[in-house]
Amino acid sequence: MSGPVSARGGAVRGAWLVFAVGAVAYVVTVLNRTSLAAAGIDASERFAVGAGTIGAFAVLQFLVYAALQVPVGVLMDRWGPRRLVVAGAVLMAAGQFLLAVSTDVSHALLARVLVGAGDAATFVSVLRVVTNWFPPQRVPVMTQLVGFFGQFGQVLSVVPLVALLHGAGWTPAYLAVASFSALAAVLCVLVLRDAPPGAPVARSVVPLRRVAGDLRETLRQPGTRLGLWSHWATPFSGNAFATLWGYPFLVSGQQLSAAGASALLTLYTVAAAVSGPVIGTLVARHPLRRSWIVLAVVAGQALLWALVLAHPGPAPVALLALLVVVVAVGVPGSMVGFDFARTSNPAHRLGGATGLTNVMGFTASLLLVLGIGLALDLQGAGTPETYRLDAFRWAFALQFPLWAVGVAGILVSRRRTRALLATQGVVVPRMRDAVRRDLAARRARAGR
Repeated sequence: MSGPVSARGGAVRGAWLVFAVGAVAYVVTVLNRTSLAAAGIDASERFAVGAGTIGAFAVLQFLVYAALQVPVGVLMDRWGPRRLVVAGAVLMAAGQFLLAVSTDVSHALLARVLVGAGDAATFVSVLRVVTNWFPPQRVPVMTQLVGFFGQFGQVLSVVPLVALLHGAGWTPAYLAVASFSALAAVLCVLVLRDAPPGAPVARSVVPLRRVAGDLRETLRQPGTRLGLWSHWATPFSGNAFATLWGYPFLVSGQQLSAAGASALLTLYTVAAAVSGPVIGTLVARHPLRRSWIVLAVVAGQALLWALVLAHPGPAPVALLALLVVVVAVGVPGSMVGFDFARTSNPAHRLGGATGLTNVMGFTASLLLVLGIGLALDLQGAGTPETYRLDAFRWAFALQFPLWAVGVAGILVSRRRTRALLATQGVVVPRMRDAVRRDLAARRARAGR
């Protein structure tokens, strides 16, 4: 008996080791993704550009990320996730090295292209590794744990990176980020594996001409479309806030100190990290209620932004803190979209389904980041010297049309998903009936 037990224990330890290295790779990825989060003012001064151009740095990064999601998904189905995680870390290291030594805007834009490409290859690949190494019933929680640890990359970008920027300077700060990326690549080469030893690895070896057909079949699944719209509606507010515009909004718009703004961005990271496992547990326990979780996240974000933007003058710090917490929940909330894609497609199409889902959230993020920058420029508030609160109000109001589109997509695709489930013998009860049944069950247990 000791042999099988020992082997099983070794497999579990191996899974957690692989998970740990994948999580480290994602921490470094989030650090790269948000490395301009608190450096927008420094970047504006270094490259002598306004808000529109600074916004273009993040927009170009998001654009590359979104454009590469489907190709990355297809390549992952063909080559496996490990190679893509390593390639992503190498690309990000190269991009940050170029950003560290450049003073020309064109070089900085190329650097963000490399960072966006490396970022695109990493997250979905780490998710595939998790899917391959852990049983299906644990995947929702493990996926959220990836996001949980990834948020520490945000902490690195707003605390030690800012300290380096204001101490050692621009070049040493971004050379440090490049070094972390290179270290992550080495760790992934040494430890990361596509699947447990002896386990079959689903690889798609179909000709490339059939890839488009597979993607069309993936999109025909209403559950996939539900995942797409879920990922559209939930993360863009947090992505725009944490990646670029949150720090200027808090400092130049809400009149907080640099330390106060950094503290709120750190709170954002903590809230995203803590809420992730909670949402993952809810998804695992109530798989037929996933869309309600998404809609609740969107409603909370829209309500808090409405309160902050409607407040006369700078908002109270407590209200800003509540806003930051609610917006942060959108990041783990967006992971529900990947769960819809996972449960609606066979294994050989998961890469494409995951890539398509990821495109949506970052397309919405791209539109918002670009829109905020353009809105500030159009109001004559496009530089750190001219930022003002009323201009930020109109710029951040661009979120509401994006939420409206997302919620409409969720409601339509949810109805079609439930109709398909009904043909398969799965009937989703109305929320009111489900709540009554849950209350009755709790009362029965209490009576026992």
